Amino acid sequence: MNEKLTISDIVGDIAAKYPQTREVFEKFGIDYCCGGRTNLGSATSAVGLAPAKLLDALSEVIENSKPVSKIKQKDWIAVSLAELADHIEQKHHTFMKKQLPHLQGLLAKVYNAHHQNHGQMLTNLRQTLEVLQDDIEMHLAKEERILFPYIRQIETYANEKKSMPEMHCGTVQNPIGQMEYEHQQVAEALLRIREITMNFHLPDDACNTFRALYDGLKDLEADLHEHIHLENNVLFPRAIKLENSIPKPQER
Repeated sequence: MNEKLTISDIVGDIAAKYPQTREVFEKFGIDYCCGGRTNLGSATSAVGLAPAKLLDALSEVIENSKPVSKIKQKDWIAVSLAELADHIEQKHHTFMKKQLPHLQGLLAKVYNAHHQNHGQMLTNLRQTLEVLQDDIEMHLAKEERILFPYIRQIETYANEKKSMPEMHCGTVQNPIGQMEYEHQQVAEALLRIREITMNFHLPDDACNTFRALYDGLKDLEADLHEHIHLENNVLFPRAIKLENSIPKPQER
């Protein structure tokens, strides 16, 4: 490792530069997605963790990463904004559009089989998941129809050395601000799901479908964490920085 981490380093920056550290943040319950702009000192204080313990764990995983794994990992800080937006759509948007209906189907089966013993818990889970699905579907549509095309346009003007015309969004920060607000709502829904399921603790009478439901919810959470991280900590800051670097027509 070329640098020594300190408690002043920003969580999201570390997760973006060293993707392998995301497992460490997950392990200690540190939010590197919506809370990615806080520093390590504040992040450890929020979860009651000794800063030295986190710094040691992060340093270890960075130092011990195999060269092969580093080669396989995409450096999303270095690729074009268009490529990163394409990746988010093709991987994370596609996954969400399949996973959410799949989870609803599993939940319906689990409710039919276990509502006598776990009816209230499953009802709460269903209500939370339904709201989450509605929110995510609208969120993805906004990204695909408004924000991502706008970011691609910004990059095109920058690459062609053209000035930035008037855009209907005004500035990319406007839709980004809305997306970040919605990300926070998603994060709160994920926490609510963990509370309802007691951190995905299966009841003693759980069947295989029950297990599949909880495994699917874990996959949903992990994918959303990565999705939000790539946007909040990589795509969005880069898009804002690039837009600010493009001269306006009156500046030429």
